[in-house]
Amino acid sequence: MDLRIFTEPQQGADYDTLLRVARATEDLGFDAFFRSDHYLRMGSSDGLPGPTDAWITLAGLARETQRIRLGTLMTAGTFRLPGVLAIQVAQVDQMSGGRIELGLGAGWFEEEHTAYGIPFPKEKFGRLEEQLAIVTGLWGTEVGKTFSYEGKHYRLADSPALPKPAQRKIPVLVGGHGATRTPRLAARYADEFNIPFASLEDTRRQFGRVRAAAEEAGRRADDLVYSNALVVCVGKDDAEVARRAAAIGREVDELKANGLAGSPAEVVDKLGRYAAVGSSRVYLQVLDLDDLDHLELISAQVAPQLG
Repeated sequence: MDLRIFTEPQQGADYDTLLRVARATEDLGFDAFFRSDHYLRMGSSDGLPGPTDAWITLAGLARETQRIRLGTLMTAGTFRLPGVLAIQVAQVDQMSGGRIELGLGAGWFEEEHTAYGIPFPKEKFGRLEEQLAIVTGLWGTEVGKTFSYEGKHYRLADSPALPKPAQRKIPVLVGGHGATRTPRLAARYADEFNIPFASLEDTRRQFGRVRAAAEEAGRRADDLVYSNALVVCVGKDDAEVARRAAAIGREVDELKANGLAGSPAEVVDKLGRYAAVGSSRVYLQVLDLDDLDHLELISAQVAPQLG
């Protein structure tokens, strides 16, 4: 099972903090560093020193790391025009030497749109579908040819469809809990399907929907990677687990029920149960970005047991 580090910088982290975590991610042998795409803190955090932009962050990390994959869970479709996003992601992929992955979602957090003057359209899912068609269409257009698109929300005419990514195909992630439209969208456009913060049963059910949608779309269900995102809180003993839970304002029992919490053995056991329902990759939501010892413990005592 691949383990990836997933951060929520809107809760309070500057670029230097994210760089330290990304370098630790690389040095400790994790597969990838991902971040959220939000401009406003959630819950009781003060959010200081303020938000950082996902793709500016990843551009910097692209030049300051060598091995790890880099990406978003999920880029908010409401934040960027799809043609501009295709340029941004392709450029950062070039800057990284071909290590970028794009998670793209509809956008949902209305308060951050209000706070920064970003339009928050009522119809977001239809826009997301067009955005996926445009971004992948631009990247897939042969050099020397043009790309045009006529949709309800976006229109492109005779685009040169440049620049091209360094990779032949940037992996695209689609995710969510929707029972019908989300699996269909994943089947059509995604290389990976991610379900965030879901129980084992909800994970099993949603993976089944996506697999069925893929087969209906003429794809092999196993062509997609199936992944989870789960909060992580590991400790060598009960006291360390409790300390780490308190540091992120959570209760141990709640974290054990809804995430990956407890001793390394407990977390390995729960990861095994997610693997049994089809997950081959887990994004570990790390909420205390100053606690690099936490990452070291996971690297030393959890990852080696996963095969």
